[in-house]
Amino acid sequence: MVMLNKFKQVQEQWGGSSEVIDHWLETRQALIVEYCKLGSLQPAHAQSNVVELPSPKEISSFCNHVVDYISEGHFRIYDMVMEKWQATGFKTNEEIDATYGKIVLTTEPLLEFNDKYVKVTADDELPSFEQDMSVVGELLELRFEVEDKLIQLIADSLAIPPGA
Repeated sequence: MVMLNKFKQVQEQWGGSSEVIDHWLETRQALIVEYCKLGSLQPAHAQSNVVELPSPKEISSFCNHVVDYISEGHFRIYDMVMEKWQATGFKTNEEIDATYGKIVLTTEPLLEFNDKYVKVTADDELPSFEQDMSVVGELLELRFEVEDKLIQLIADSLAIPPGA
């Protein structure tokens, strides 16, 4: 899994550098693991091509974790980082703002996935679930990549005192 390998690299690079980043990475890891479990669809019968979908409870749980991850990023992690910056006299710049903007672009499609699947029932047919999960995987991978860039920009900016 490409996502897990990239995560391990990021964890090695940034793990232990701050409580906020450690928490963010732990939350991300849990989301990746859940995505992998949900995405590992197996044929329902060895002799058929019918795919057995995850249970409605598993799908709903994943949807909730996606929303929690997004919310925590926007309303906790980014706010904590901004408070730290402001306390040190740091001001954001165009590159950081543009990077954050790219993260925001992944939010709406992820929330649309949540809206579509969070309340599925056992009676629902989900003909596009596999395709939608693939798109979510791509969105999460992009989001994680951009978040990693944001972490790097933040770390670089905090390494240089304001006004230096």
